Amino acid sequence: MTVKQKTLLNSFEIKGVGLHTGVNVTMNFLPAPENHGFKFKRTDLESQPVIDADVDLVIDTSRGTLLEKDGARIGTIEHALAALIGMDLDNVLIEVDNEEAPIIDGSSKYFTEAIEKAGIVEQNAEREYFEIKDKIEIYDEKSDSTIVALPDDSYRLNIMISFKSNVLNNQFATLENIADFKTEIASCRTFVFLHELEILMSQNLIKGGELDNAIVIIDKEVSQQELDRLADLFSHERVEIKPQGILNNLDLHFDNECARHKLLDVIGDLALCGKHIKGRIIATKPGHRPNTIFAKKLKQAYKQTLENAPDYDPNLPPLMDVNQIKEFLPHRYPFLMVDKIISVTEDEVIGVKSVSVNEPFFQGHFPDEPVMPGVLLVEAMAQTGGLLVLSRLEGKHSTYFIRIDNVKFRKKVVPGDTLIFKLNLNSPIRRGIANMKGITYVGNKVVAEGEFMAQLIKQTEKEN
Repeated sequence: MTVKQKTLLNSFEIKGVGLHTGVNVTMNFLPAPENHGFKFKRTDLESQPVIDADVDLVIDTSRGTLLEKDGARIGTIEHALAALIGMDLDNVLIEVDNEEAPIIDGSSKYFTEAIEKAGIVEQNAEREYFEIKDKIEIYDEKSDSTIVALPDDSYRLNIMISFKSNVLNNQFATLENIADFKTEIASCRTFVFLHELEILMSQNLIKGGELDNAIVIIDKEVSQQELDRLADLFSHERVEIKPQGILNNLDLHFDNECARHKLLDVIGDLALCGKHIKGRIIATKPGHRPNTIFAKKLKQAYKQTLENAPDYDPNLPPLMDVNQIKEFLPHRYPFLMVDKIISVTEDEVIGVKSVSVNEPFFQGHFPDEPVMPGVLLVEAMAQTGGLLVLSRLEGKHSTYFIRIDNVKFRKKVVPGDTLIFKLNLNSPIRRGIANMKGITYVGNKVVAEGEFMAQLIKQTEKEN
């Protein structure tokens, strides 16, 4: 089923304090155009640089996820990104006037509530998923973390955390439907062990930390006098230890809230791979470092799928057979080079040609060693690309290829080969000009590729 991209119906504002920097910060979440993705704009800097939510820009994961581009930084972004994914958005511009997102209560709750209030609108462009087809796995020796992605028909997550602690040892969390993010995950807050607090402060971190924006876990004996001292250090009223080993300044939303928050972090960090995911994520002892390592591996795997041959099942009926193709293309025997079209999206078309020994060009190219001429592979890609644009235009049009670049032939094509053509628009069609990249496969091997620029001209009645 085709899923359309989504953005905000209205903008909204979130204000707060950065957890580690202690700075006051305002974030404005704005609707964005199709194929924009998630981006952060530093409005407090002179050039107002834009930082993509891209795992390749991650520079630090010690206590949150920090991005940097051309010297501009934005940190602790994982809770906001988790909310955007959990609320099923694709395109949002986030204006921020400082270097760290506000921590608020340490969860995604306020982001998801604001998104729901602002509203969501469907856009025209189709959403591209990264569908996990094969097992993808990383092991991070430094954190002893393992993350695995397995094929699934939706985005599902299983998380296990483990600490050497009597209070928080092994804990599990599962999200079987990403649509349940708001009710099952969004309100789950970050957590910290009491003995870490002063260490973090000595490292010049958690300047904006309060006992109200994290679950503070006490797993070692501590006196009430020491608790009072720490409460004073954080300008908080005096607190006591609850029976389950947390401070009595808050109540848990779920018994496994800590594991659920780690699941929230995984969603936020994996958003940096740049695509919505269809697959099951199984993470053992996740953290920002292994999460972003895995996000980078997912991004690389997605890029590889773009180079892989499209799936072709000859048992399925085509979207266009040769007779339907003739309604759009003027080519006829012996120069019609596409037998059928099996897939068409907003910016991609996939065509098929079965190469027979009876092709007329084999008589002369070459009688004793039949090889399909490279120029005809280029022509076949051009015809397939023409079908991508001609099939969605009103009225009769002609395509004239005015430029062909970077053509490469990787492997010879011989009788009996089935050619799969994949043509993608490199940019939106403007002023009747279409730019495309084409790849031709035999099996899973690339045999030819090239870049094409075509001009679209509407036919007059006389030409018709």
